[in-house]
Amino acid sequence: MNFSQKNTRQQAEAKGRLAETFAVWFLRAQFFSIYARRVKTPGGEIDIVARRGDLVIFAEVKMRRTKFAMGEALSAVNQRRIISAAHYFLAANPKLFHKSLRFDVIFLAPWTWPTHLKGAFETP
Repeated sequence: MNFSQKNTRQQAEAKGRLAETFAVWFLRAQFFSIYARRVKTPGGEIDIVARRGDLVIFAEVKMRRTKFAMGEALSAVNQRRIISAAHYFLAANPKLFHKSLRFDVIFLAPWTWPTHLKGAFETP
């Protein structure tokens, strides 16, 4: 890996963290409490785990250059990885297991309001 590839990867990582921070504030404005961020499991990573009452959401955050690229972003969501990570997370947090669970995707683009796709996919 050369310097420019490493720099590009670091920039993408920084943009991803910023997008997740915006998504956290967006969820807080909807009265969700943030349970965890950037949860890494052997099955994959969950960007945000949030809770409001008996509802627990596993949110994937996707940032794109334009709002019109959301369809592309949704197809980039690796549902199997997120579901697998959620299973690991629930095994480690059994008190959440009997809550209502939902998988959401939050799309972000510059100068636009976030788009929150609730129940973007379901477990098989």
